[in-house]
Amino acid sequence: MTSSSATLLAAEVSSSSRVITMLLFTVMIAATLGITIWASRQTKTAADFHSGGRSFSGIQNGFAIGGDYMSAASFLGIAGMIALFGYDGFLYSIGFLVAWLVALLLVAELLRNSGRFTMADVLSYRMQQRPVRTAAAVSTIVVSIFYLLAQMVGAGALIALLLGIQPGETFLGMDADTAKIMGIVVVGVLMTVYVSFGGMKGTTWVQIVKAVMLMGGAALLTVMVLAEYGFSFGALMSDAAQASGAGQAFLEPGLRYGVEVPGDALQTLWNKLDLISLGLALVLGTAGLPHILIRFYTVPDSKAARKSVNWGIGLIGSFYLLTLVLGFGAAALVGKDAITAQDAAGNTAAPQLAQVLGENVGGDTVGAVLLAVIAAVAFATILSTVAGLSIASSSSLAHDFYNSVLRKGRASENEEIRVARFSAFGIGAVAIILAIFAQGLNVAFLVALAFAIAASANLPTLLLSLFWKRFNTQGAVAGIYGGLVSAVGLVIFSPVFSGNEKALVPGIDIAWFPLSNPGIVSIPLGLLCAVVGTLMSGENNPRRFAELQVRALTGAGAEGASQH
Repeated sequence: MTSSSATLLAAEVSSSSRVITMLLFTVMIAATLGITIWASRQTKTAADFHSGGRSFSGIQNGFAIGGDYMSAASFLGIAGMIALFGYDGFLYSIGFLVAWLVALLLVAELLRNSGRFTMADVLSYRMQQRPVRTAAAVSTIVVSIFYLLAQMVGAGALIALLLGIQPGETFLGMDADTAKIMGIVVVGVLMTVYVSFGGMKGTTWVQIVKAVMLMGGAALLTVMVLAEYGFSFGALMSDAAQASGAGQAFLEPGLRYGVEVPGDALQTLWNKLDLISLGLALVLGTAGLPHILIRFYTVPDSKAARKSVNWGIGLIGSFYLLTLVLGFGAAALVGKDAITAQDAAGNTAAPQLAQVLGENVGGDTVGAVLLAVIAAVAFATILSTVAGLSIASSSSLAHDFYNSVLRKGRASENEEIRVARFSAFGIGAVAIILAIFAQGLNVAFLVALAFAIAASANLPTLLLSLFWKRFNTQGAVAGIYGGLVSAVGLVIFSPVFSGNEKALVPGIDIAWFPLSNPGIVSIPLGLLCAVVGTLMSGENNPRRFAELQVRALTGAGAEGASQH
């Protein structure tokens, strides 16, 4: 590594690289808009808009699930975490992947058979419609907004990085802050267009294309990294550990999570509990994420739902193995100092690695081209994820809140689609505004919080709806709001929010909760609220539960309305 390796990546991006980057972005956006226009002509009914007409095969939906799930946090965040923290960074990959076993074994088939468009179809089937659907819509929007913020803040940073704009410099009349805001606005507008016009069909095809691009880009970088070391993973790991400055500790647990503090047994205990809490949130959160759950409705039957999850697990598992090589490759070839100089959280490790590999092969020009290609892939990753989140939110608002709560199930299909499209515009506008103000927030924190909220509010009520005969309306509402309030509330009173220099609001100190992730407390609290709420109510409908079991196991009646 030469001394120039530690120079900021932004300063190295030449004007030719900017042209290449802009050209690739334009081609990619034009292609995805073309898909959206085509899909808009195929979208005629509510089933087309919300679930793509249930016309996707298991393989197609598997790729879409991969495209939806492998977000910017996965591609940029996990590669960066591994580059900076080695073994501990890979824990995120393990948690995200194991989570799919929970989704496959407990949720996928039963949800596909039981519901129609949204998670609330299952939750409210044997309950009073209005309170449960309202609670489910609130939970869906809160989880989606946190996830959206993470993606859009990442997009803003990526745009400024690729245009090579440093503080004090301008490009096309924009300074760095303006470029970040423009990146956020562009992503928000495109997201709104994809969902408003293409619905689920357009969103799904964008996700499929993105999954292929992402796997291709990650595989290319992986082969190039391994080629640098004669395809010896052991040599790569050894070099990465040496370059990290942590030595053998880089390859062992405890560098980032569960850190043992000499002479402070209490802090050591909190650190280890925090690791367990993060693991719980990651493993249980996926099966409660609204934008993942609605993917199961895009296939024709439960067999295809199971097949799509199997394909999704294969793709996602392969991708996370690739991020292991990318992370170690960035640690070895780019170096910790260069990564943290560009981005303290390590989110630019993968693009930096692409540039270094390209320069090693063919000089600055090839480095600029490879950087632009990987950046375009990262941008496509962000676009497809925000489109998935947006359609989950807009479908929930239109189907659950507007039609079922406000119109009591009397809205026509055209009316519901129209409201969903307007909802997409509204959610896009809110996400743009919040992301502009949230540019300083930690992306990984926002994603982990979304998982914790989903695991606390959605998963307990979903499982109890499917498996507990006694479960009722009061229990469902108490479970959703209890998990939601406890997860968000505990984060506000945690060290992540205040009380130290790295906190979101460093100027105040209201941190009495010692853990950074609330999952270990908020997930049991959400379950407890659901159980206590149920037992405090006399409502009991065993006939409706029997009907739900038949529907969940056979799919009978799932195509019809879920009102009663």
